[in-house]
Amino acid sequence: MTLAASAPKSDLLPEKVQQGNIWRLSIAQALAGANSVVVYATGAIVGDMLAPSPMLATLPISIFVVGMAACILPVGAIARRHGRRTAFLAGTGTGVLAGLLAMAAVLMGWFWLFCLATFFGGSYAAVVLSFRFAAADGVAPARRARALSLVMAGGVAAGVVGPQLVTWTMDLWPPHMFAVTFLVQAAVAVVSAFILLGVKLPMPTAEEIASGRPLAEIARQPRFVAAAICGAVSYMLMNFLMTAAPLAMHICGHSQESANWGLQWHVIAMYAPSFFTGSLIARFGAHRVATMGLALTGLAASVGLGGIDVAHFWATLILLGMGWNFGFLGASALVLECHQPEEKTRVQSLNDFIVFGLMAIGSFSSGGLLSAYGWNTVLWVSFVPLALAVVALAAAMTKGTPRRTRGHMAKQPMRRS
Repeated sequence: MTLAASAPKSDLLPEKVQQGNIWRLSIAQALAGANSVVVYATGAIVGDMLAPSPMLATLPISIFVVGMAACILPVGAIARRHGRRTAFLAGTGTGVLAGLLAMAAVLMGWFWLFCLATFFGGSYAAVVLSFRFAAADGVAPARRARALSLVMAGGVAAGVVGPQLVTWTMDLWPPHMFAVTFLVQAAVAVVSAFILLGVKLPMPTAEEIASGRPLAEIARQPRFVAAAICGAVSYMLMNFLMTAAPLAMHICGHSQESANWGLQWHVIAMYAPSFFTGSLIARFGAHRVATMGLALTGLAASVGLGGIDVAHFWATLILLGMGWNFGFLGASALVLECHQPEEKTRVQSLNDFIVFGLMAIGSFSSGGLLSAYGWNTVLWVSFVPLALAVVALAAAMTKGTPRRTRGHMAKQPMRRS
């Protein structure tokens, strides 16, 4: 019996509620995703303007990633005890605060205040990425990968809105470049909060709060280890290269508009495949889709090594976005196979904590590598974690499908989430 067949109908939300949740989460993903795009498009540039040393130019983006890693477990705890919607609204509050603090930092020229703003922006981004798992709540197991990917597809709009928001607003308040950009970023977070108010998800039960296997037991599953490593490497390398790319383009003499367009197509490439990634996962399996993502990320680095004109940067960013989509969504679908319903918020939070924690390492190192050794070194270094992820994924798959995801799940009744 498959995992899909083992879910009792009582665990499922009504079809209309499922569709409503997916639409609202997709729209919120589109709006809230602009937060990350704005930070990545402006963080290194503003950092270079305000930082006391060029070596600290990408520190605000690294702090953004630290905010993601630091807040994901508290957000998971809030969701576990008070429901996902409460966690979502708390996250949008930090998004509003991030925009307002960033605007104040630009107006006053305070580098460390800008770093604080990006920390709150990172906490907002951590909440936004939990939308993908929320879309799977109350959905039949056979349809969860598709629900997850459809919500991520909302990021296509973020890929258009975010860079254009920067382009249209960055010079509206001379000489305070990007000040209006961050104000609009805060306003978009407010709109996202109103949309999330309509999301209807089951509140956590006493059983869900108190029961479930120890996290250590779950984390020892080969499939979970592979999922966490693959997701972490996919996200770390995407962030590692995307953090450095706008500054590398600036160093190579390309315009801010060229960098904005490159990021726009990068973000579109990150999310556009989501319209069919779920179907690919259902047909070929999550591990094969994740492997395809790692291969595309390697191809992106190879293209980047071919030259430093605008076309090479854009092609690298587009392939990098596609690689992230397949690698990260494939890994996320693997995570859904590793837990029971009452364990979901703890396991998903642990996975995202690992992903964002390792991602922070890549973010901190990219600026220093770029400044000290150049763009080509940044690209060459990316092949090391890629090889590790491929080995981990291959090792997990050779052990076969875990007993829990088939026979064990078929014999154990699923608890209501």
